[in-house]
Amino acid sequence: MNNNNRVATERAERNWFSVESCRLADLEHLASRVVEPDSYPYATRIEEDQVPVYDCRSLRHALAYGARREIMAEWVAVLKDGPGIVVLQGAFEDAETVDRATAVFDEIIADQHRAGSQGADHFAKAGANDRIWNALQKLCIADPAVFAAYYANDMIALISEAWLGEGYQVTSQVNVVNPGGAAQTPHRDYHLGFQTADVVARYPAHVHLFSPMLTLQGAVAHCDMPLESGPTLYMPFTQLYPAGYLAAQSADIRTWFMEHCTQLPLAKGDAVFFNPALLHAAGHNRSISIRRCANLLQVSSPYGRAMESVDRIAMAEAVYPVLLDLLKTGRMQRDDIDRVIAASAEGYAFPTNLDRDPPVSGLAPQSQQDLMRQALQAGRDEAGFAGMLADRQAVRAA
Repeated sequence: MNNNNRVATERAERNWFSVESCRLADLEHLASRVVEPDSYPYATRIEEDQVPVYDCRSLRHALAYGARREIMAEWVAVLKDGPGIVVLQGAFEDAETVDRATAVFDEIIADQHRAGSQGADHFAKAGANDRIWNALQKLCIADPAVFAAYYANDMIALISEAWLGEGYQVTSQVNVVNPGGAAQTPHRDYHLGFQTADVVARYPAHVHLFSPMLTLQGAVAHCDMPLESGPTLYMPFTQLYPAGYLAAQSADIRTWFMEHCTQLPLAKGDAVFFNPALLHAAGHNRSISIRRCANLLQVSSPYGRAMESVDRIAMAEAVYPVLLDLLKTGRMQRDDIDRVIAASAEGYAFPTNLDRDPPVSGLAPQSQQDLMRQALQAGRDEAGFAGMLADRQAVRAA
């Protein structure tokens, strides 16, 4: 191999991760870091020498004296370059607000049981827990007054703006882990965390690095969560591992995680926020009576969107018969057709309605592009494909 070819090969290896890129020793080294007590001056204490814990009463006092930007900057440092997790004790000053929201969530879950619905889950067995998809909208419609009291919370807004800036978009999913509920598989979260390893490996390295900047993960405790109830498991500092979206799917690394992870008890009204690239998993509920209830918050950047509104259904319907004819007559090869599909149909499964469009196989539902390829492979006529698109759009609607 000449020098030019070697340079090109090494560059390609640096810009695409592979399963072979992942080394447990690298993660072990990152996770061994400790946090000096004075690293985060607004924290009340550093738990397990790694996780900063904040007393929200003290934060509110500091905010009243103009420390808003300094607190936000500290949280960015924790999430971006530090342990990757922030614990907010007393995020909700008024436990009644949490209880009122819990009552609405309980009624929604009861309605789901009466309807016989059983939601799929991303990293746990379907039906093992009680899950409310799109709990944000469901709470708002069911009880707007409770919704207003809940989302007026200053801590949720402050850390969301610290990580994502103004214009952030909130979604939430309620997860109730019943007694005996098993732990989740260790994972990273949305976006790349919801893709299979073969899909993840197709994205260049810089996409792995900016994906965590597009979302903030959080959870509000809706009941006291002692360790026996299985509060979330974390591995601090693992968001710093560049190839972590592939590492998260390694059996050896998952075993290491379960043997060495951190787990912190929470009280009702506490909140936890973390970098979505942090390795984590819901814990095993070993209690006999605690229905561990958390409102999982996923806050998204306003910038993860295209500049123009495009009617991709109309485009897909228009180009489909042309592609079908080109494929049948052999005048266009499959690779060329895939490039046309990429330019016309929607390539991402999200956002969707996870009640009707669950991640049954893999971690994500089917995209428009997947549907188009499936129809072409089956030789569906124009009307048949249009019907498939209409059905797909119907299940995606909120």
